[in-house]
Amino acid sequence: MSHVYVLNGPNLNRLGTREPDIYGSTTFAELAADCVATAAELGLTATVLQTNDESELIGWLHQAQDEGAAVVLNPAAFTHYSYALRDACAMLTSPLVEVHLSNPAAREEFRHISVISAVASGTIAGFGVDSYRLGLRAVAAMVAG
Repeated sequence: MSHVYVLNGPNLNRLGTREPDIYGSTTFAELAADCVATAAELGLTATVLQTNDESELIGWLHQAQDEGAAVVLNPAAFTHYSYALRDACAMLTSPLVEVHLSNPAAREEFRHISVISAVASGTIAGFGVDSYRLGLRAVAAMVAG
């Protein structure tokens, strides 16, 4: 069974209460449980993690690389400026799917740029929690070959 890390950046621990008109009412705990269940349905095991700390997120990417695990990543605000995170993503040899709950291209101009997209296998954005489900499906298809 293939392993996938579902990694989440800053403020995603506030899901359900943070701007629900943009990010929805699903809590982070509900999102994490849904990702684990969706992964299992797809024949994957999932570890779902969230941090507000850039260095911790980079450490998890290194761990995924060392294990040869796929990654579904919502870099949140780090999307737009973290070259350190981008470089950690570029090291991955397994699939990396960038996901976003909202559609950054339809929001403020500073959100239109992703420094992660160029090193990701693909990007899924704007489908709320379904972005994660779609990301996990994409990972499952890529690891199946």
